[in-house]
Amino acid sequence: TVKKPTFQENEVSVIFVLGGPGSGKGTQSANLVRDYGFVHLSAGDLLRAEQNNPDSKYGELIAHNIKNGIIVPQEITIALLENAMKKNIEIGKKKFLIDGFPRKMDQALTFEASVVKSSLTLFFDCPEAIMLNRLLERGKTSGRSDDNIESINKRFKTFIETSMPVVDYFDKQNKVVKVFCDQPVDAVYSQVKTALKDK
Repeated sequence: TVKKPTFQENEVSVIFVLGGPGSGKGTQSANLVRDYGFVHLSAGDLLRAEQNNPDSKYGELIAHNIKNGIIVPQEITIALLENAMKKNIEIGKKKFLIDGFPRKMDQALTFEASVVKSSLTLFFDCPEAIMLNRLLERGKTSGRSDDNIESINKRFKTFIETSMPVVDYFDKQNKVVKVFCDQPVDAVYSQVKTALKDK
């Protein structure tokens, strides 16, 4: 039997937020939450929280994958996202920004088949040199195990090889808005707002 999606598109709207590490996804998502009442779900934050949960049977696996820039098995990430969505839908929140996901083609297909179809993908297109500087700056204070040059280079490579096909796939469906983020934060956000209006 084919599992029907948990939610219907007319009930729940999902915008995927994709972009290389350090492209400003989190910053811009926070703006959208403030101005449009979206719920911001970061796949990375959900995984990090799960990794720190002493009762989780996946903690060790997640930690290993994050440190090595490897993508966590999709079943885990999708289950965490779906649970977070259910909790919000119960309290009447139905507009979601899902940040840093889907990172691979199979994640995109599985999520759309089993959870809900996405309405849009915001793609933050950012030159690598800019992302690198931002991440190294952030690494001085973030305490994140993956904000070092070796992990960063692995993450860039993973992004281009595995995440760009996802962007191209949604682009063919006319569901991608490209945002150029080699500009000041406010200028980037104006692009985002305009794009959402048009859609």
